[in-house]
Amino acid sequence: MGNRPVTGGSYFSLLHLQGSLAEEFKKDGIEVKWSFFRGAGPAVNEAVANNLLDIWTHGHLPSVVGRASGLKTRLLASASRRGHAYLVVPADSQINGVRDLRGKKVAYQKGTATQLSANRVLEGHGLTEKDIRSISMDTATATAALATKDVDAVFGGTSFLSLRDQGIAKIVYSTKGDSPTYPSNSGVVAREDFINEHPDIVQRIITTAVKSAAWASDEKNRTQAFQLWSKSGTPFSNFKEAQQGEDMKQNASPLLDEYIIARYRSAVADSKKFGLIRSTFDVESWTDRRFLNRALKDLGHERFWVEWDANGKPKG
Repeated sequence: MGNRPVTGGSYFSLLHLQGSLAEEFKKDGIEVKWSFFRGAGPAVNEAVANNLLDIWTHGHLPSVVGRASGLKTRLLASASRRGHAYLVVPADSQINGVRDLRGKKVAYQKGTATQLSANRVLEGHGLTEKDIRSISMDTATATAALATKDVDAVFGGTSFLSLRDQGIAKIVYSTKGDSPTYPSNSGVVAREDFINEHPDIVQRIITTAVKSAAWASDEKNRTQAFQLWSKSGTPFSNFKEAQQGEDMKQNASPLLDEYIIARYRSAVADSKKFGLIRSTFDVESWTDRRFLNRALKDLGHERFWVEWDANGKPKG
């Protein structure tokens, strides 16, 4: 957050925080360069278009926008599931829920998974983006704007819980406990050219990632994971709160099961409906499970995570 060169909240971020990916390639003299974009998903897509990134993770909307706009990418694994969004307003605001947003200045970073969640939440409460005065702001800018009351509300993620803890803001809505279609998901995505040119390197990255996912799935590692994630600037307590009531093992699952495919299909359909993309694509043919399946087999993790059906229920 605040353009810090650290991020948290997923097993993939641990590849950086624990240095495991750099260690994997150190013996080969291959440098792992991490890039963190304040412009989030749209900035990542721009970098991909200019061949400045090989493999990355971001939310479902920017992944969908990139593919729909012609970027030759492939979805290799799930990076996180059920990321929740919060509607945050100044502590003394008269806004008590989503329906009170009509005509209000509402900030969120456009082109990111939060925008898609916001559109879905608005629709579920009888509103559209046209009913609000939407303003695109990154997390740091939106945080400052909320504190100075330059905006009436913000749709954002876990980091905004700290504003409530400071008495600056209050949470008037959360996707937690609401429709299961509202939360966001993220994936591990790579350029097709990189995959074709360096399949051995891609395999090592995904295998290292699956090791990280298994580590993050172990309950005894939760505290350490929250501590590492807190280096992003979001407090330990906020990550702990965000995960309360959640199945952290399943949320860290890298599987491209029926649930993840269904969520990406929904993201494609909703993005088209909300005017965020012009053309659609087939999600299943976009995926490439070769590296994930090999990693799961080599590590003995083929049954470590439970596969979910399209409704998020355990199969079998």
